[in-house]
Amino acid sequence: MDHADRPQKTKRRPPRPLDPARLEELALAYVARFATTAGKLRTYLQRKLRERGWVGDEMEDGNEDAPPRPDLEALIERFAAHGYVDDAGYARMRSADLLRRGYGARRVSQQLMQAGIAEEVRADVAPEEAERRAAALALARKRRFGPFGLHKALAGEEAHRQREKQLAAMVRAGHDFDHARRVLDAATPDELAQWVAEAREDSQS
Repeated sequence: MDHADRPQKTKRRPPRPLDPARLEELALAYVARFATTAGKLRTYLQRKLRERGWVGDEMEDGNEDAPPRPDLEALIERFAAHGYVDDAGYARMRSADLLRRGYGARRVSQQLMQAGIAEEVRADVAPEEAERRAAALALARKRRFGPFGLHKALAGEEAHRQREKQLAAMVRAGHDFDHARRVLDAATPDELAQWVAEAREDSQS
């Protein structure tokens, strides 16, 4: 094929800079698609502004027709007032999900902090003792730790090494050392179920 006959690739046009209407459209589409937080929405909009720019940036300084720089905080506050962004609701949902998957309180708090959840909100949704125990039990069952192990009984140094590895894994998952040790030292799964039940009874008394 002759060079002149080759189809020419069309150059992709750069995206249009954002203006107030387009910025709000992006924000609405984001909160409609994702359960999110004020911090996540802020990060998303800041990234879009870096990628696409702001329409007023192309105009000369002092141009009265140039729209002012966007007030992201005002937009986010307005979205929160309408319930489009709910940090407390997100924190409760995310915390419950992580606990069900076997993560401990420390990892839950870290995940919420990374999502931009304020310290006081993280404190409000912090798991109670029964939830902490149930999460430790969930991880042990999932990873076949402690009494859930299906392997043949180990002894001596080999058993010690395995216990230390499991203990480290539980601590990395965010569990308290005492909870991790209690799980690994249990003789049977029923013993751990009773341990969780006792904490639930105490919380209801």
